[in-house]
Amino acid sequence: MKKMMMFLMIGATVALLAMPVAATNLIRSNNTVQDQCKTEEKDAWYAEFLKIYKTDQAKAFDLAKKYLACPPVGEVTEAQQKIIDFLKKWSTAYDEGMRKIQLPTLLYNEKKYPEAYALGREILAKEPENLNVLVHLGANGYVVAPLKNAQLNTESLAYAQKALALLESGKNLDDWAPLAGRDAALAYLNFTIGSLTLEKDPSAALKNLLKAAQYETPLKKSPFTYAYIAAAYETGPYAKQSEDYKKYSGQDETPESKLALANINQIVERMIDGYARAVSLAGSDSQFAQQKTVWLEVLTNWYKYLHKSDTGLTEYIAGVVAKPLPPEPTPLTSLPTPAPAASPTGNTGGAAAPTNGNGAATPAASTPAKPAGTATPATNTSTKPAGTKPGTNPDRPRNRR
Repeated sequence: MKKMMMFLMIGATVALLAMPVAATNLIRSNNTVQDQCKTEEKDAWYAEFLKIYKTDQAKAFDLAKKYLACPPVGEVTEAQQKIIDFLKKWSTAYDEGMRKIQLPTLLYNEKKYPEAYALGREILAKEPENLNVLVHLGANGYVVAPLKNAQLNTESLAYAQKALALLESGKNLDDWAPLAGRDAALAYLNFTIGSLTLEKDPSAALKNLLKAAQYETPLKKSPFTYAYIAAAYETGPYAKQSEDYKKYSGQDETPESKLALANINQIVERMIDGYARAVSLAGSDSQFAQQKTVWLEVLTNWYKYLHKSDTGLTEYIAGVVAKPLPPEPTPLTSLPTPAPAASPTGNTGGAAAPTNGNGAATPAASTPAKPAGTATPATNTSTKPAGTKPGTNPDRPRNRR
């Protein structure tokens, strides 16, 4: 904010110095107008403006608006026109500058998201490459999903994608506040993109979510980040590979089917890792209690699916956060040793799915909410991305050991 105010002062000073000294001496007009717009009043406003425009810009702005609102009296002299032009230029610069200052306040302090995005839309209409505005709107984009406003979702996603592209091309901000810095911006921009594209393109969203978890920000310690990652694996790569595995239904197992299952199991391992991190980071915090119950149920089902029992699960949860977050698995081109057993002869291609406590063929749907960050951007821990339903794929390949 200080830099913005300095910019306004410098701009106004330069414009003022360009004016001839004679322009400060108004030529009195004998024409009479309304009392508030008499020449003497306008002279007084302008004189006061010159005294305070560096120290009290808000009041100076009001004086300038009053002066400019007065209709001209008689023929406008060259000196008067220079003053009018100068006040218009200064007022426009001040107004635009204050609007940019107001944007972070609406986003981070007042959490008035529709108003903030409306203001940002106006600024970007004139300055489409304004990186500061793009970063702040994009970094906060994930909080607009609960508003169920399709336009805001579309806009915030576009802002985040454009801001991320500009940053990755080497551009920077002089002042990241109120964000903690460049890493925080990159983390939240990736998280916005990942959370807003999770439903329609989970495989692509997964890449953004994994990136968001790499930076030292509150997202790295939020259980919801890892619930999202697990959901992206489940509804993206796992769903696709599981569907492809159906072609082996009713057939004897082959090296090809075993390899396909081995690749699927790699994905399941990542899902287990993600849900385990979510459960571990949720801990005993009451704000995560409801989600933790669901995550633990889903985790237990998948762990049993892969390991045939829940033996060792408690220890796994206790130690998972200390391990590095695994990257996306590299597809296997040959069977590992020892090779995981695929379905027995007469493979039905999916009947051995893990079940929930009610015997359903799929784990209970996870309900990841907003990351509960302690730093900016603003956070909302009460809702999930609309339509995100991890755990709803009914057909899973057999996994027997």
